[in-house]
Amino acid sequence: MTKNKHGLLISLIVPLLFLLMWWFCAIRVNNPVILPAVNEVFALLIRPTENLISMGSLLSNILVSLVRVIVGYVLAVLIAVPLGIAMGYYSTVFNLFNNFLGLFRPIPPLAWVPLVLAWFGVASFATLLGVEQGQLYIWLSSLKISMVFIIFIGAFFPVVTSAIYGVRSVNKTLIDSALVLGADNQAIFRKILIPAAAPSIVNGMRTGLGFAWMCLVAAEMLPGSISGVGYLITHAYTIAHTDVVIAGMVSIGAVGALLDSVFRILENRKFKWQRLAR
Repeated sequence: MTKNKHGLLISLIVPLLFLLMWWFCAIRVNNPVILPAVNEVFALLIRPTENLISMGSLLSNILVSLVRVIVGYVLAVLIAVPLGIAMGYYSTVFNLFNNFLGLFRPIPPLAWVPLVLAWFGVASFATLLGVEQGQLYIWLSSLKISMVFIIFIGAFFPVVTSAIYGVRSVNKTLIDSALVLGADNQAIFRKILIPAAAPSIVNGMRTGLGFAWMCLVAAEMLPGSISGVGYLITHAYTIAHTDVVIAGMVSIGAVGALLDSVFRILENRKFKWQRLAR
């Protein structure tokens, strides 16, 4: 318990020094447009349901952004994990896709924006599914296909790369031994490949979620967006509400850290054997 408290105290040193420096700089600058005071931003954060600059509350915009991130991220994982496992195990599949994916991997998600706008415009999932009214329409209309695509691209490559690496790092002796004992491909995948590659896959999913969240602001700057914390930040900047800008940035960081902690808890609970094996 004492060790945990000591670690917690050490982890608070840098944040407290940062807040102190922010407070000091805000006093010296004395211009809330350039750098608002800490208490001004904190006042917004402790009232997340309050309407901001006629664009809804901070909480409602965060929820819209979170839904967009989750949809794009889940689509990326559903495609990247099976593809990565297949590429890692079957050399034919690897040779088929590796060079092709290698062409797109270095392209930043933002570079896709003009093309995505040409493809999808302001079409949403409501347009795709034919929903035209009701509460479901309100939520689906906020899920612009262009935004989800940008988030998808940001998450896809870290996940697929980690899945390939994880499968290729599995000890070949284990696979050969299973084949000698008569195991089929299904048993090898279920009993050897996936459990052994799981730490790398989960780490890739964790990294991919971070990239998906970072791509959010770029996605919400696309035409057709009228909500989301990224759009809130952009609009607040245009009307010189820097306190709202910083509150939105802090919210993105806090939610991203919370999502990342879910993966850290999963890694600590499910993959302790990996640390013991080192």
